Formats: sequence, structure tokens, C-alpha cells
Amino acid sequence: MISDLFLALALACIQGLTEFLPVSSSAHLLFPSLLFGIKDFGLAFDIAVHAGTLAAVIFYFKDDILKLLQAWMPWTSNRNEGDFLLGLNLIIATMPIVFVGLIFSDLISARLHSIGSIAWANLIFAGLLLIAFKLSSQNKNILGLTLSMAVFIGCLQALAVFPGASRSGMAITGALFVGLNLKDSSKFAFLLSIPTILGAIALMLAKEAYVLSLDDLMILLTGFIGSSVIAFFTIKIFLEFVERIGMTPFVIYRIFLGLVLLLLW
Repeated sequence: MISDLFLALALACIQGLTEFLPVSSSAHLLFPSLLFGIKDFGLAFDIAVHAGTLAAVIFYFKDDILKLLQAWMPWTSNRNEGDFLLGLNLIIATMPIVFVGLIFSDLISARLHSIGSIAWANLIFAGLLLIAFKLSSQNKNILGLTLSMAVFIGCLQALAVFPGASRSGMAITGALFVGLNLKDSSKFAFLLSIPTILGAIALMLAKEAYVLSLDDLMILLTGFIGSSVIAFFTIKIFLEFVERIGMTPFVIYRIFLGLVLLLLW
């Protein structure tokens, strides 16, 4: 049991660190079982660590979320138009991944992914992120998004149903392509994770009913707490330094990771 708790904590740290970075959290969570045959805790654990990262992003952006909710309340007087439009863009950008997730839900749950597919996804989407970063005008802020831009970002995010693509990485890629500056691209990707992760959790819960033992609950609690703490500090540090470090270090990491996986394949 102790070894399982340590493994759960390690996987939770991986989830918390990679969910909001432009690398693939789902791919990293598959590595232990794919590469080393380490125990896979299954869908219930995925729900727990995703709930942890959801709690972290909600807590970090609680002031922004409150403004968005106030702008969407029907009884609100002097509605903030910018917050209302941002909320609408987040809803629109969420629709593609909801649609794709429902279509491919059985495939996603089956976890029919290989080291090779994860490797190629890292290489391809790292290249796309680099192109977006180098070509982006970065002359717009988050309030300058239009509905068509939100649809485009959402369509790229929808590709993240395939492990190795990275949800945040694809959302940032889409935001850069439409000219959003790097910090607001990251912020929009993080805010977009809230309805996306909520939808993913709802879909995972709908797939199965769970009968959990006390040991299972301890593992899930470890996953939830570990991922939430690490995710909170990952968001904080990333947003503080993203404009200084840019996307190149993440692109290099993903290319290196992809090449290593191809050698191991």
C-alpha cells in the first residue's frame, strides 16, 4: 500500500506539473505503465488528479472567474462587456473538444495508445507550437478575441484528445496563431481548461460506476491533493516567467522526448 501511495503521489505531481504546461499530461501519465510496466490506477485515478488540477486553476483564477460569473448573471446591472465577451469566447472555444470527446470517448477510455503514437504527436505538435510562436504578431490581448478566433483556438484544443498533443499546448498554439500575446495566450488556455476539465470529469464519471475500498480512497485522495498543490504553483510560476522564457524550451523538450521515445519504440 505504501508503494502504491508513493506511485500515486509521483503520478499526481506529473499531472500537476504537465497539465498546464505546453507538454502532454496524459502522455506523461501513460509513461510509467508503457515504459516500465508500472501499475495503472485506471480511470478513477484520472478523475482524481484532473479534479485536483481543476481545483488549482479555479483557486488561482477565482477573482477572474467571479467577474465572469457576475457579467453573466441575468440580474446584473452595468454589465462588464469585456468579461461577458470573454465568457462567451470560453464557451465557444470549449465546444469543439466536447464534440470530439463525445465522438471518441470509447477510444479515449480504451487507452489504445502506443509509445510510437505519443512520440509522433510530440514531434508534430511541438513543431506546430514553434511555428505559431515564431510567426505570431502577438499584438492582441485577451479582450481582443473574436468569436471566430475562439472557434479556431477551440478546434486546435480538440486535437488534444490524442495523448502527446497537449491540451494547453494546443490552446496556446491556437491563441498565438490568431495574434494573442504570449501571456494572454497562456491565461486563455488556463481559463479554457476549467470547462474542458469539468467536461472530461463528467464524461469519465458517466462511463463507469465505482466501488472503492479504503485503500482506493487513500490513493485517490493522494492524487487529488498532490496534483492540486503542484498545479497551483505551476500556473503561478509559468505565468510569471512565460514572457521571459518563451516557448522554445518547451519545444526543445518535446522534440527531445519524441526522439527518445522513438528510439525506445
